[in-house]
Amino acid sequence: MITRLSELFLRTLREDPADAEVPSHKLLVRAGYVRRVAPGVYTWLPLGLRTLRKIEDVVRQEMDAIGGQEMLFPALLPREPYEKTNRWVEYGDNLFRLKDRKNADMLLGPTHEEMFASAVKDMYSSYKDFPVTLYQIQTKYRDEERPRAGVLRGREFTMKDSYSFDMTDEGLDESYGRHRKAYQNIFNRLEIDYAICKATSGAMGGSASEEFLAVSEVGEDTFVRSTEGDYAANVEAVVTPAPAEKDIEGQPEAQEYDTPNAESIDSLVSWAKQAGITIDGREATAADTLKCMMVKLYHPAVESEERESELAAVLIPGDRELDEKRLEAALEPVEFELAGDKDFADNDFLVKGYVGPRALNANGIKVLADPRVVKGTAWITGADASERHVVGCVAGRDFTVDEFIEAAEVKEGDLAP
Repeated sequence: MITRLSELFLRTLREDPADAEVPSHKLLVRAGYVRRVAPGVYTWLPLGLRTLRKIEDVVRQEMDAIGGQEMLFPALLPREPYEKTNRWVEYGDNLFRLKDRKNADMLLGPTHEEMFASAVKDMYSSYKDFPVTLYQIQTKYRDEERPRAGVLRGREFTMKDSYSFDMTDEGLDESYGRHRKAYQNIFNRLEIDYAICKATSGAMGGSASEEFLAVSEVGEDTFVRSTEGDYAANVEAVVTPAPAEKDIEGQPEAQEYDTPNAESIDSLVSWAKQAGITIDGREATAADTLKCMMVKLYHPAVESEERESELAAVLIPGDRELDEKRLEAALEPVEFELAGDKDFADNDFLVKGYVGPRALNANGIKVLADPRVVKGTAWITGADASERHVVGCVAGRDFTVDEFIEAAEVKEGDLAP
């Protein structure tokens, strides 16, 4: 149907909307494609809806081409299937929960794995029925804490989700390959500059995951590529190659030193150089120091319950900053926040600026460490006393690690896995 421009339901804006930060969001609103209703919730206006439907058509054509069959599940879902998979709790505050007039628990679907699996279980009973690939284009709901970037990071959004059901690992690999090719065809047809990156599976689960990331200077994700071009990954999924373990026997005993005004890594390294401190026979650098970052972990709980919390430490080399996105991905579904003044006040063995792993072990604090902190490596750490540090604190001898975790920033020049 052709609509005359004079009759089109359209209103353009001269100025950028106050709540818009990224160019795509500003342009969509100013050009009259979408209109904000609430934070993270948008109305698709006629021009925007036409565009969205054309994109959906491209997706449908490529999904149908690999044998996918389209379905449509409801957005309003019962609690039971999500309770079986524990995601009623694991999704935490991101889940929109509600009760109907009979006081039954319901949710607005954040994703539909449970529903697809239930439908196939209900309708198929023989190996002869498989393989089958099912997909839908459906509205999803997630109560984002900080919705941003307009329709890119909303609380209500459109998702195409697809699921294959196969009898063998080989069949799964074939289905994955067909989907991968379909996605390449979709983004090529839409003329999007993209990179295929290794990714974390998050609450979706699974043994392998890849993301198709649109390359943009104003994006909110960061990815890395190797110089040979044979490896790309979202920084959250980058795996740090751990160095070889070292022999503990024969290493010098750890020694404590007075280190006045050495709360920062730079000032600590300056002190070490002036004091003639060496690590493995060479001058100490920031990479030989160990940051002990205190965090508070919150384990998943239904919103009506109080979340269980615990104090933990994250150890990373001093030449790196803590990457909170990597830490968030590594801990999921557990959430975290940096420890506050009250946490330090409640634990007198924690001395700000001088926290060390020995006191953490002695007081039963969980220690999460960067993969570089392997057995036998020697570090300069806090001595758990004001203006004092330990030199030659050896992992596996002077302190132990409970779990290795990816939390340090990824730098240009790091080795690809």
